[in-house]
Amino acid sequence: MNTRQTEMSRFPKRGFLKAILANLIWINVSEVFRYFIFVMDMMREALPQLDNVAPMNVGIFMVWGLWDTIIVLGITGFSWLFFERFGYGVFTAIVAGTLFWMCVFVVLWLGLLNMNLATLDILAIALPLALIEQIVAAIIVSHFLKVST
Repeated sequence: MNTRQTEMSRFPKRGFLKAILANLIWINVSEVFRYFIFVMDMMREALPQLDNVAPMNVGIFMVWGLWDTIIVLGITGFSWLFFERFGYGVFTAIVAGTLFWMCVFVVLWLGLLNMNLATLDILAIALPLALIEQIVAAIIVSHFLKVST
């Protein structure tokens, strides 16, 4: 067996799949909660001059599903790679979740703020909730992959 085959046989397929499925549930619940409880109304209040800002319809919901799927695959894959290099555990999950959060959510919200499409008040709510979401997602990955290794 060559080195590549050995590495692939060590890949925790079952644990990775369980982490993806658990994160699909967790991140979708978290995103829906954050959007409907906080962000949607705050965006409408901050940007009344924009018609139909922060809408929710079938098309938007489908794009949101795509966004969540990309986030789930990203945090799960990134966390797994991070854990393979630095070890499994809560501390490394906090670091992995925070780094992924900075690369996705901080960049997204700073871009929106820079274009006057968000306010500091929105960022003060959306960013901490997204950070918690990503740290929990990384802990989920750590749990399922540590168990399967």
